[in-house]
Amino acid sequence: MLVVETGMGPRNAAAVLAFAAEYAAGRRLYLTTTHFHPEHAFGAQVFAGKATFLVNRAQAEDLAAKGAVYLEMFRGLGEPVARRLEGVEIATPDVVYDDVYDLDLGGRVVRLRAAGRAHSRGDQVITVPDAGVMFTGDLVEAGQFAIFPWFPPHDTDVSGVRWISVMRRLAAASPRVVVPGHGDVGGPQLLTDVRDYLELLRDETWARRDSAVGEQTIVEEVRALMIERHPEWAGREWMEKGVGCLCAEHPV
Repeated sequence: MLVVETGMGPRNAAAVLAFAAEYAAGRRLYLTTTHFHPEHAFGAQVFAGKATFLVNRAQAEDLAAKGAVYLEMFRGLGEPVARRLEGVEIATPDVVYDDVYDLDLGGRVVRLRAAGRAHSRGDQVITVPDAGVMFTGDLVEAGQFAIFPWFPPHDTDVSGVRWISVMRRLAAASPRVVVPGHGDVGGPQLLTDVRDYLELLRDETWARRDSAVGEQTIVEEVRALMIERHPEWAGREWMEKGVGCLCAEHPV
């Protein structure tokens, strides 16, 4: 049986493991994560000795190089988050693959694919072809604006341009069920919603950049436009990060 994501910290991961072990009823357990960020992967230590932890190489490198930095950054987000992260140790994957890994769970094959640089450098997409299910991690959020971890000069691995390319490819796959990184499980419309939002964010940002408008003005104008389009979406703070990223990717 394959577990996708641990939740944030050892206590969340322990609850996930307890459910998985009971449900597996003695079957071998595997664990994978969609990317290295704390709310997705910072509980993997709990699975040590109980599951085989496997991820794509770029994600493993992210975890080793930036895991400790993100741990400290998230601890600074407030006491509730810091409590969840108590006792976290950055885990080392048992199995690392380059781009493609097909995991045979005994009559069901799960496809693990490195997505390439987008939300992070090491994004991974997991699909269950015979069930039409796709796990996207933070490539997709339901009911909120896309999370851009754009923190120059410390972390600028997110790429809006590459993210759009990934979303076009995922949308073309037309899965029946999409499990996003945040928000409710949905259908293929989640993929097209994110693709369309990112394309519009790029187009509106670059049009203003072409007119030599200052970045803060771009943020204010694009933010107003996006809120008008999606007044019900949460995560409005990420629009400024998205504009910053796309300004940096604007063709000279």
